[in-house]
Amino acid sequence: MESLRFISMPRTYSVMRKLSIHSTAVTGNRLLSPNNPHLSALTWILGAKMSSLSPPPESLFHPMDIPRKLLMGPGPSNCPPRILNAGALPALGHLHPEFTKIMDEVKNGIKYAFQTKNNWTVCVSGTGHAAMEAACCNLLQPGETTLVSVNGLWGDRFADMASRNDAVVQKIKKPMGQVFNLAEIEEGLRKYRPALLFLTHGESSGSTLQPLEGVGKLCHKYNCLLLVDSVAALGGVPMYMDDWEIDVMYTGAQKVLSAPPGASPISFSDKARAKVLARTVPVRSFYFDMNHLANYWGCGEGPRRYHHTGPISSIYALREGLSRLAEEGLEASWSNHKRCAEMLHEGVASLGLELLVKDKSARLPCVTAIRVPSDVNWKHVTDYAMNTYRVEISGGLGDLAGKVWRVGIMGYNATPDNVKLVLRALKEGIALDRQTHAKL
Repeated sequence: MESLRFISMPRTYSVMRKLSIHSTAVTGNRLLSPNNPHLSALTWILGAKMSSLSPPPESLFHPMDIPRKLLMGPGPSNCPPRILNAGALPALGHLHPEFTKIMDEVKNGIKYAFQTKNNWTVCVSGTGHAAMEAACCNLLQPGETTLVSVNGLWGDRFADMASRNDAVVQKIKKPMGQVFNLAEIEEGLRKYRPALLFLTHGESSGSTLQPLEGVGKLCHKYNCLLLVDSVAALGGVPMYMDDWEIDVMYTGAQKVLSAPPGASPISFSDKARAKVLARTVPVRSFYFDMNHLANYWGCGEGPRRYHHTGPISSIYALREGLSRLAEEGLEASWSNHKRCAEMLHEGVASLGLELLVKDKSARLPCVTAIRVPSDVNWKHVTDYAMNTYRVEISGGLGDLAGKVWRVGIMGYNATPDNVKLVLRALKEGIALDRQTHAKL
């Protein structure tokens, strides 16, 4: 009996119990009769054990162990209880009227957060990368030129996606920690005459906030659409999608909205919608095809059709994240993020540290990059913060790997107390690392 313990089917234990009882009530000959149904079941069980099936992993028989951590890196952010509770609500069918009502509420919440009236406003089932890919494959046809502004990781990511869609990729570049001005953007538009310009609003790898006002009008002057990645900025800084003439913009759920990753808002202007509808070749991705997604999200006249099973629980959680933002109010949220960021910047200066971004107007309030002193090991400090306070502080990426720490202040985590804890962890971690080096 003990050797069959790994078989978890209820029928197994029922059969074994019947066999045990039966064996005490009948003779061995009767128990071993070929006509005994319990023997047939046991034979099936033993056959399964002797087959090529591997046993289930032992770890799955134990509950998950999830420690509580304060996520003060570039994302994800911690989720408030109301958002976690929303994700635990009962599942509904992805076309049930109660769920499509929630989808409509999410659409309206996105429109508020983006400050847009765009009809094609939906949520992509996936993280911010999925929204980036959806924008890329819908807006670019093979052979079309896209101009990509690269001042960090996200421009390079979009350029990679555009290449995979057989677009012609041209780039304008800046070092991490710097942003583009209108003259530099216009020079690129005039030189390459692209169909699409990609800009990262909040470049989390370089902690920059790209100015957007005037860019959309400039793009339209050159018959170019403007695509904006605002994953690390939306909700934490001013945004006026319609007034700034942004054609497509997307964000993620896990940053300022403080919801779990997995559902990403995106919105298409009428110009962008017209470009998608006028394509001469189909969108390469069925999953991200806006012709289907717009219908599923109720953006047209006809009834919703099945396209894919939406991430029900993630949509619940996103709805609560948008609700939380609406209750606080956009202007209040923008002010709070600015206030907490300035508090962090002042604290960093008091520790004798330097910020990567020198220009105050180009600093992203949601993610701050802090230069690592030459006599300090960045990893020792982040390890100290995690081991001592369960606080996440991230390192740099790409050219900035090992050279900066990145501190995120977003959504639910944007509080003065959290900023103070990060500064305390940095101060103590740096002092300990220097003290350790001095003893060597």
